[in-house]
Amino acid sequence: MFITLDGAKRNWDEWVGLDRLLKFTEENVQKQQELNEKRGTDKKASRASHIKPKNVVKGKKRKNDAGKEKGAMNVEKLVSIQIPVKLKKQLVDDSEFVTHLGKLVKLPRTPNVDDIMKKYLEYRLKKDATKDESVGEIVKGLICYFDKALPVMLLYKSERQQYEELMINDVSPSSIYGAEHLLRLFVRLPELLSQANIEEETLMELQQKLVDLLKFLRKNQNAFFLSSYHVPENMETSTNNADD
Repeated sequence: MFITLDGAKRNWDEWVGLDRLLKFTEENVQKQQELNEKRGTDKKASRASHIKPKNVVKGKKRKNDAGKEKGAMNVEKLVSIQIPVKLKKQLVDDSEFVTHLGKLVKLPRTPNVDDIMKKYLEYRLKKDATKDESVGEIVKGLICYFDKALPVMLLYKSERQQYEELMINDVSPSSIYGAEHLLRLFVRLPELLSQANIEEETLMELQQKLVDLLKFLRKNQNAFFLSSYHVPENMETSTNNADD
């Protein structure tokens, strides 16, 4: 069992909602894209499905449901992770390399996500005199979350073949991928955390620690991130054949 920021004993995946992440298949990837597009419509439909007939007596259950809906909306508004400007530029370059130039991150990466998170934990433990144990639990949780989320929502289409070739013998994505894909997770975290069962105070503390981790990535940007990606061999071959 992990101890969360509010002091309650529970597993990380109980409040982060890892069960919401589907296994990596073409069908599930398509579902994820459709869900993102229809998110607003689905919310309206969900609210409409809970409308009771007028002759039904109002009770505590209906009031509680309304409270939960309101709470969920408040949490969604609260979730905000500010990514440093230079890391935003990193994300733009990342997208440019993969989607427009047809290049990929050369894998396995050094340092990988496991290495980066270990370095961050060591950094925090040296800097924080109080030895906040929650940092260690958040690090463990983020690694777990990264491993689950990467095949479903952190890969571009052109990166899927590379993923399938490398993910053999039960190897974890966090031991193969690096800062480039870890940074993509932070873009999706607000959406994911808004669906999780997290108390407001806990959520605010969690966000502060996530922002601190982003600052650590920014501070070590030159050491953690690639400045250029490579052209896959199959693309080089097809290009040479076209030239011939």
